[in-house]
Amino acid sequence: MMIQNADRRMQIYGALLLLPAAVLLGTFAYLPTVATLINSFFLPGFRGAPPEFVGLENYAMLVEDRTFWRVARNNLIYALGTIPTSIALALGMALFVNARLPGRGFVRMAYFTPTILPMIAAANIWMFFYAPQIGLFNKLLGALGLSGVNWLGDPSVALTSVIVMTVWKEAGFFMIFYLAALQSIPPELKEASDLEGTSRWSFFWRVTFPLLMPTTLFVLINALINAVRVVDHLFILTKGGPNNATNLLLYYVYENAFSFFDRTYAATITVVILLVLAVVATLKFTVIDRRTHYQ
Repeated sequence: MMIQNADRRMQIYGALLLLPAAVLLGTFAYLPTVATLINSFFLPGFRGAPPEFVGLENYAMLVEDRTFWRVARNNLIYALGTIPTSIALALGMALFVNARLPGRGFVRMAYFTPTILPMIAAANIWMFFYAPQIGLFNKLLGALGLSGVNWLGDPSVALTSVIVMTVWKEAGFFMIFYLAALQSIPPELKEASDLEGTSRWSFFWRVTFPLLMPTTLFVLINALINAVRVVDHLFILTKGGPNNATNLLLYYVYENAFSFFDRTYAATITVVILLVLAVVATLKFTVIDRRTHYQ
């Protein structure tokens, strides 16, 4: 009986420790998700009228929404442009600053500096770089005798311009994780490979890169989340223009909710985004995790 009472007290104690986190998670994650799902089955009420239940009508409208499909295509291109580039650049920078070189601390700080800048500040800096008349990039092109480019006003290059700024902002952040992972690799592995006469390239692909796979998976998930939750620098740089050329999914949700005041349609788009992320998370836990080597 005493053992049962002690076990019960430990269970209550554990439940009380988890209670604050459970309350926060339920309040700011699960309840908003359920509310969003419910709202996606209604049409907004006008002039004080209650919302009208329409079932799957919002989803049918979403399927026929050409703007949504263009925005989804933009987001796919944005993800394909930012995720592999940011990861490859971060890994390259981490390998560089992990080596013995003069001023290594300064180089690390220079790589990480874009990360600590607020996104709004970074977007304003790059808006100056991209300015058609006085921008840095067009000044450099002019010095080379080339005509300037309307970086944010030309639909053919606007999304690429946003991708470049995002890679510049994110690569330094991801570099920190790779640098920490590189410093955790036992030096005995490198010493053994040197004794065997293994080349640096072969050591990287056969030893270093497989040991970095957990970090790569972590960085990949974070990069994917960042590719979906883009709002702030689009608001500063392009506002989704020109002609929706840089409009991305979460910014389209923002537009529908706060510019067009159609919050039920915004909820519908949000549910679709959550479903896609749920599928990605399922693949991560069921397929990718099993193929990843954890130390």
